[in-house]
Formats: sequence, structure tokens, C-alpha cells
Amino acid sequence: MSLKTALLKHLLRQSKISSCAPIVFQYHGHYKHTQTDKDKWKLGRSTAFAILGSVLVGSATNAKKKGSEGDVTEPGAKREDLPIYTAEEVSKHDNKKSFWVTYKHGVYDVTTFLPSHPGGEQIYNAAGLSIEPFWNVYGMHKTEEVFKLLESYRIGNLHEGDVVDHSDDELWAKEPFRDKRLVVKTAKPFNAEIPPKLQVQHFNTPNELFYVRQHMPVPDLDAEQHKLKVVLVGSSTIVREFSLQDLHRFRPATVNAALMCAGNRRSEMNEVKPVKGLSWTTGAVSNAQWSGVYLRDVLEHCGLDMEDVEGKHVIFTGADIDATGEHFSTSIPLRMAVDPAACVLLATGMNGAALPPDHGRPLRAVVPGAPAVRSAKWLQSITVSTEESPSHWHQRDYRSFNPSTTWETADFPAAPPVYSLPVTSAACEPEDGDTVEPVDGHIQVKGYAYSGGGAKVLRVDVSADGGRTWREARLRSDGAAPRAHYAWTLWTVALPVHDAKQMEIWVKATDSNFNTQPEKFDDIWNIRGILSNAYHKIKVNIKR
Repeated sequence: MSLKTALLKHLLRQSKISSCAPIVFQYHGHYKHTQTDKDKWKLGRSTAFAILGSVLVGSATNAKKKGSEGDVTEPGAKREDLPIYTAEEVSKHDNKKSFWVTYKHGVYDVTTFLPSHPGGEQIYNAAGLSIEPFWNVYGMHKTEEVFKLLESYRIGNLHEGDVVDHSDDELWAKEPFRDKRLVVKTAKPFNAEIPPKLQVQHFNTPNELFYVRQHMPVPDLDAEQHKLKVVLVGSSTIVREFSLQDLHRFRPATVNAALMCAGNRRSEMNEVKPVKGLSWTTGAVSNAQWSGVYLRDVLEHCGLDMEDVEGKHVIFTGADIDATGEHFSTSIPLRMAVDPAACVLLATGMNGAALPPDHGRPLRAVVPGAPAVRSAKWLQSITVSTEESPSHWHQRDYRSFNPSTTWETADFPAAPPVYSLPVTSAACEPEDGDTVEPVDGHIQVKGYAYSGGGAKVLRVDVSADGGRTWREARLRSDGAAPRAHYAWTLWTVALPVHDAKQMEIWVKATDSNFNTQPEKFDDIWNIRGILSNAYHKIKVNIKR
């Protein structure tokens, strides 16, 4: 069964209709919808975009919640102290004045939550419906925090005859095998980081250990049949289509580059004040040798005017789809895409092998120095347009806010998209809480450092006395020059051990732009927990 068929089954079961003609709207940059708000509401009710999108995220757990009587009950479990509503009754509460949803046996009035919803207006499209099938797709919602929030809006039970099994495991039937050493954050969709000690064992991360960030199920694509559509929107729109064999006729290109999730080290920022996002530690970054062709060459071949790039964008659309058939999409500025120093690739290879399914097989974009979300996987179309990607993942996420901005005051469309990453570093071996035996009065500490935008790490400083004194680490770097340096840097340092039974180790890096990590997370805190690059601090016990 195809993923689209499985997703359609979701919608059929949920809306209880017996037949339909499936229609998927895909944006290529040269369409503009002109629906009224009322039309949008009707479209949303029939397609039911996923409630909460991909913004309320965290580790998937079998979280339990304490009921009002103190009993431990599963979220959505039937409660004898609440009234019963039919699905028909729930469906009537489908507007901003009265907005209900269901989850398993539970009925919830989330009307007052609407202004605080991190995903903006997407929540409106789930009015009067069950959120369970979408949470099965966006499995990162199943956290204690989200369940507790949901149960706080509980008003009743769904009539027994209207409770539907939404398990739909076929959505995930073709998920690839994953290495058991990865630290899983969520299972569906699969998100996992590489353990710290394994990060520093290889300069180029083995493919099976490269961290994984997914938003939806992994699409099952045939490399022999796969096509890439390129659309140049203008006074006369140009459309071209390429097979992988066609792409291989362009000059080959390679780049050694780290890909890092913008939320790497989010868990540390969360200690200052709670943020919303996957609770990444230091493992949402890995390094690889990518191979393919330059995006610039393909766009120029299609007729792009290289002198007319300002104010335009390149929209990447992947084959991965959400619960409504909407494809993942993001974009970067065109000037960035065609800059020879930017080394943006259409990649088919990773560390000398074909791309693994988790990393975009058979074709992905690689945008070095940018948050990994810009490197769209399972790439099926590229559009050059005066518009940025209209997708939720581009318009309502991965944007920069100051520490005083709240979910209620955040203006996502007006906030600048994040196209580069700040300098960061982490100690990986030993890990926080490890017990270490000194050798000749010293302990060896290893880690990584990285900076986005083509900057090269020039120095890593390590302190064991609260920043009073610093030792410079030995660096292992790629040979690329600054401005076109996209790989991470591995480092090692020997720290003297004194009489203390415990040491707190601080790490900070400085890049070729002479940017240095800030000391504290307080001043860079933001609601999404991205760009989390303050000093990395760990405590280790000293074996005597």
C-alpha cells in the first residue's frame, strides 16, 4: 500500500465518507490561491491538516496522567465523572467561538487554546474531529507535557459507538532499518541522535550512525523512475524534468559538510525555561562527504539568468507527505543557491555510497552551512520564484525571535528565516556524569566544534576552573578555506587534574569570523529552542 493510499484511508475513516476523488494541491511557486476565509475553512474541514503540525515536539513516551481523583489514567481514557457526547455533537463545535476535538475516548474544548497554538491557523482545520490519526503520524506529540496540556481541556467522553481505531500502522510499514546504537527521540516519525562518544570516533560519520531528523514517514522511491522537476517562474515560465541519469551528465561535485539541526543542544536551553521542540542533546549534528552535482549548474542549464537573482528564492519540495498529502517544502534565497562558494548540491551519494533511505534516497538537496531543514530530502521539485516556500515548515518554524517573545506575541511571517548557524561546540568524551581515571595527572577530553555559513573553527578553548583559565585544544579540520568550509572540527585536550573529586568542564569555540560562543543560554533563549550555542558544560567524577 502506498503512503498516499494509507493517508487517504485516514481521512476516509475520520470523516466517515464512503467515497471521494482524492485531490492533492502542490505548490510550485507559480500558483496563488485566492480562496476566501470561508473557503479555506471548508477546505480545511475536508482535508483536516494535522493539528499542532510539527511544533509541539519531544520524546515519544507512554505518558500517563493523573486524573482529578488522583488515579493514574491513560490520556484519552474513559472517565466516569464526565458526560458523553456523540461524534455528531462534537462536529458541530467547528468554529473559533466553540472549538472541540477528540482523542481516543476523550472530548476536549480547546477554544481558549487557539490564540496560543504554536502552529498558527493549522489547528482550525481539525475542528470537530479526532486528532488521534494525526498524532499517529506526528508521534512526537505523545509526550507527558502535551498529554497534560490536552487533558486540561477535557470536558467529556466520546460515545462508545463513535470511537474509531486509528492505529494505521501501514503508514510506517516501509520504514528503513535503523542502527540500534542511535538514541531514539521519537519513533514515528523517526528522530534519533548519535551517542556523544561515537560522534568523535570518525571525522566522517558512518551513514548508519548519522543522526536522523524526519517530519513524516520515509517515502519509498524508485531511483530508476524518479524524476526531478525544475520550474523557473517568470514572464515565460520554464519547466524542465530530469532523471537521475540526466543529472549525472552534469559535472560531478563533492563537498565535505556537517548537517546540524537548528535545535541541536535544545535540551540545555530548556533548562533555562521550557521550549517546544525535540529534546536534542549534542547529537543532532553529523559530518559526511556528499556527492552529486551543483544546483547552480542545473539552474543555469535550465535558462536561469545569473544576473537576476536578488529578491528570488529556490523552493525545494520533497516526496514526503503529511496526513493531508501536503509535501514537505522549504526554501533558500536564490543568491545563496547560485553562489559558487556556497557549494549547494543536488546529492545522490553519501560517504561513497548511495544515499540511505533515511537521508533522502535517491536525491536530496545539501545546503552546507545552513540548518539541516533547508537540505530537503527525497527531492522531487525545485521552483525558482519571487515567493518563499508557503509551507508550514518554512513559514511557521525555523525563525529567529528574541528572549522576550512568547507564543502569543510571535509573528512568524515577519521574523527572519534562519539560513545559517552560529558557532557551537560540545564535549563528547567523557560524557556528563562519567567517572574518569587520570593518566599522568591529566584527563583527555574530546569533542566537536562547528560554525555555519562557511566559517571555519579557528580555536576551541576548554576550562576546568569556571573560566578563570583556558587551554587551547588540538584541532582536526577539513582542508577547505574559510567562507567555503562546511565540515565540523574535532578536537582533543589534556586537562590537569587537581585534588577535586569532581570537575566541571567548559567548552567554547571561535570561528574565522571571530565569533565566539556566548557563556549563558539566558540571553539567547527563544520559544523554539533553536540556535542553542552557549558554552557546553559537563561535570565528570575523578577516580582516585
